[in-house]
Amino acid sequence: MRRTAHWLTAVNTMGAPRVRRQRRGVDRVFDGMVRRAEQQAGSDASAAPAFIDSYRFLMRQIARLDSLSLIGWQGFVDDLTRRMTNHLRVERLIAEHPEIAASPVRRPIVVVGLPRTATTLTHKVLIQPEGNRAPLMWELMNTQRGDIDPKLRDKLIKDAQTMASLASKASPVWDLIHPMNALQPEECVFALPHGYQFLTRATMPAYRRWVDERDYTEDYEHLKRVLQVLQWNQPECRWVLKSPFHLFNLDVLLKVFGDATVVWMHRDPSTVMGSWCSLVETGRALHHRSYDPAALGPEWLDIFGKGVAKARAVRSGARRERFVDVPYHSLTADPYGYMPKLFERLDLEWTAKEEGNLEQVLARPGMRRSHEYHLSRYGIDIDDVEAAFGDYGRLGF
Repeated sequence: MRRTAHWLTAVNTMGAPRVRRQRRGVDRVFDGMVRRAEQQAGSDASAAPAFIDSYRFLMRQIARLDSLSLIGWQGFVDDLTRRMTNHLRVERLIAEHPEIAASPVRRPIVVVGLPRTATTLTHKVLIQPEGNRAPLMWELMNTQRGDIDPKLRDKLIKDAQTMASLASKASPVWDLIHPMNALQPEECVFALPHGYQFLTRATMPAYRRWVDERDYTEDYEHLKRVLQVLQWNQPECRWVLKSPFHLFNLDVLLKVFGDATVVWMHRDPSTVMGSWCSLVETGRALHHRSYDPAALGPEWLDIFGKGVAKARAVRSGARRERFVDVPYHSLTADPYGYMPKLFERLDLEWTAKEEGNLEQVLARPGMRRSHEYHLSRYGIDIDDVEAAFGDYGRLGF
């Protein structure tokens, strides 16, 4: 299976000298990124010095990647510039209207779980009831108040859609693995400044050590501010969030969102790791001239194995009512029987309309993934998975 478009090879070859020059002058490049972010956000970087410094550190780690392609380098530059722009914009909006920060984010629902555990299915159904809402891709990338000028709104949506379309054009399989659309709900990683999501694109040992030890309070406070900006002067809503990477920071999430309910999707890790590694491989193919698939399995087994262990430790010390467990096989074997029970646990009403919404979600092509691969390609086997996750796969969820 070809993971990248044919034209990428020629583009990356021609752009190799440019990448080498910019990597050598990474601080100069980063200074230019900060200036563009300030201009686009209408704000000064001095409003968030620690945030800017953390991205300078990340950019320096990116510059150490010898195999990085032109598309990969430019993708990181554009992404971090966009994230800095959004962060500065959110800080400016709240400085201009301090009352935004006092707006409560009430009883959010947060869907978590290893990738490929029906988190997307569950998320899409839970956002349907009246009053529930998920942040859209363009909103996470270009956060603005809901009452902004419609022309500006259209411009920001177009910007986000351009990024989504580039991924599809660069990889023939991207829409199968993770389809993106500016007007569709997206994962919180677009609004979380740091985390393991950056490691899907590259192995960066120093950054890995840094995020392993990071206090994510500021990251989740920023996510909360994003939601507060989006809901300002809008009808009250109950936010429904989703990301597998929330597993790593459940303690901080439960602290920042004091009345959140976590919907934890469970599935035997041995059935999902191959598919996840395949997604990561596509990300690596887009960002690098060369990579080793067999290195991906051990790397991500370690990341997710430790992440699940940390989440279980947090879970053991939290109030039981803050978690709702959803076994993958119970949900997928009888979605029409299981979903009403989940709705009841979340104080949501199950109606004929909700059943119709479930039917529509199940009918979408992306809900039945054929994207499964052998663990051996990624340098691991079932025994490795069991060693990494311990008894998690046998808990009977």
